[in-house]
Amino acid sequence: MLRALAVDDERPSLEELLYLLNADPRVGSAEGAGDATEALRRINRALESGPDGPEAIDVVFLDIQMPGLDGLDLARLLGGFARPPLVVFVTAHEDFAVQAFDLKAVDYVLKPVRKERLAEAVRRVAEPRAAAQHGSAPRIPVHEPDPDQIAVELGGVTRFVAVEDITHVEAQGDYARLHTDRGSHLVRIPLSTLEERWRSRGFVRIHRRHLVALRHIGELRLDAGTVSVLIGSEELQVSRRHTRELRDLLMRRTTG
Repeated sequence: MLRALAVDDERPSLEELLYLLNADPRVGSAEGAGDATEALRRINRALESGPDGPEAIDVVFLDIQMPGLDGLDLARLLGGFARPPLVVFVTAHEDFAVQAFDLKAVDYVLKPVRKERLAEAVRRVAEPRAAAQHGSAPRIPVHEPDPDQIAVELGGVTRFVAVEDITHVEAQGDYARLHTDRGSHLVRIPLSTLEERWRSRGFVRIHRRHLVALRHIGELRLDAGTVSVLIGSEELQVSRRHTRELRDLLMRRTTG
């Protein structure tokens, strides 16, 4: 049974989160803290109590934007502890996902929190912990990679996006954001890896931050020495070092 601490400075959000956690049969207890400073004091008591002590905490469900010490600050502090609790971020802002997973977060849940989505986050905490207690690794289904698709996570569910539907890819640190006509998806794959993997599929690097699918380029624009491409309604700049290669590829594609 998991022992959870929920941290949120907005009382209604905290109460809703605690209600959902306490309704989950895998959660033995769930406490609340109104800010990160209060949570840090509570976590310190838990660490002093030991993993089997009455004050122990297994997982912290943590808001990000809070006055004073915010959720990311608290997660960084916990990263310096010898045996910190696991962290699941619960936030209304999707912009911090890269930072959150760099801090070894188990999951990143967006508000408003759905019961099914929170249950998936609890599962991600509970299953590895139960496997570790029984001395075995959690069983993860293994699938052969499909070169025509890439796995992405959407609402706690793994889905597959067709590579041919991806218009361009944007670098975000060690992650990449895949753009399609229907939205975007963040994957933990460096842009350089996707560039190598998809070169034969018509993707070309146009900038240190962007990889584009040649078939989705609508226009090549030249304005005062600056080159850009139009993909749908989005205009992306082409760096000088990639301009010649892009022009040659587009010419071969046109005349081929």
